[in-house]
Amino acid sequence: MEYEGQICRAPMERSSYMLPVMVGCSYNRCRFCTLFKHLKFRKLPLAQVEHDLIRVKEAGGKPKAVFLGDGNAFDLPTEELAEILKLVRKYFPEGPSVRMDATVTGILAKSPEELEQLHSLGVEHLYLGIESGLEEVLAFMKKDHTISQAGKAIARIQDAGIVFDAHIMTGVAGHGKGMENARALAAFLNETKPERVINFSMFLHTDAPLYQEIRNGNFKPATELENLKEEKLLLEELEPMDLAYDGFHDFIEFRVRGNLKKDKEKMIKKIVDEIIRQEKKEEVIAYISESWS
Repeated sequence: MEYEGQICRAPMERSSYMLPVMVGCSYNRCRFCTLFKHLKFRKLPLAQVEHDLIRVKEAGGKPKAVFLGDGNAFDLPTEELAEILKLVRKYFPEGPSVRMDATVTGILAKSPEELEQLHSLGVEHLYLGIESGLEEVLAFMKKDHTISQAGKAIARIQDAGIVFDAHIMTGVAGHGKGMENARALAAFLNETKPERVINFSMFLHTDAPLYQEIRNGNFKPATELENLKEEKLLLEELEPMDLAYDGFHDFIEFRVRGNLKKDKEKMIKKIVDEIIRQEKKEEVIAYISESWS
C-alpha cells in the first residue's frame, strides 16, 4: 500500500484492510488537529484505488472489513464513493463491511436516497468527530457544525441503516469547563446512541493552530487531572447502553475501555484509581513539541 502521512483510524479498525482513496482531509481546519496540516489534499485516481484492491486480492486477502482513508472519505461525492464501493464488491464479492471517517456537513450534503444507496453498497460504520457537547466549543475549534446539525446528520445515517461511531475529546473545552462539557456530551450521546465512542483525550501538538490561541491567551488548556475527572463524569452520566468505549490519555499512558452496559463501574473505578495517583503528582498538560517540518 502506498500511503502518505500518518495512518489515522479508530483502534477497533486495526484489523481492517486500509484502502486509501484520498490524501489528507478536504476540511482540515479544526484548531486542535495537526494530522493533515502538512499534506495537500487530493483525491486518488480510481485506477490507483483499483490497483491496490487487485494487489490485496492477488495476495490472497479476504478482508472482513475495509476502512477507506484518509481524513474524511465519506465527504467524497456520492458518485465517486459509489464507484469505489463497487470496486470493493468486484474484487471481494463476499461483501466486507466498509467503514470510514465522515463529517456532519458531509453527511448533510447527501440526500436520504444517496445515504441508502451507499449503505446498500456496503457502508456500515461512519466515525464522526463530535468532540464536544457545547456549541461555543465547537465554534471556537472550527468544527463546522452545531450540536443540532450533528443530531440531524446522525438521525439521517441511522435511518439509512448506517451505524454511528463517535470520536470525542476530553479537554477540548479547556480549563474549568470539563464538567459542563461532560454533562452536555453525555446528554447528546444518550440521545443519539452511538455503537462506539473513542475518546482521544486532548494531546496538543505545538504545531496545532490551537497552540497559538493558547499563546495569545484565547484558550487555557485543561490539565490531565481535569481530563480524567471529566471522563469519569461522562461515564457516570452515560446511560448503561450497549456501547463500546475506548478512552486514551497518551501523555500519562493511561487507557480505559470496555462495554458500557457490562463494564461501567469497572471503568469508573479504574479512572478513580488513576485520579488518586495523579493527585499525588505535579499537574501536567499534554503537549508535544516535535515538528512536522
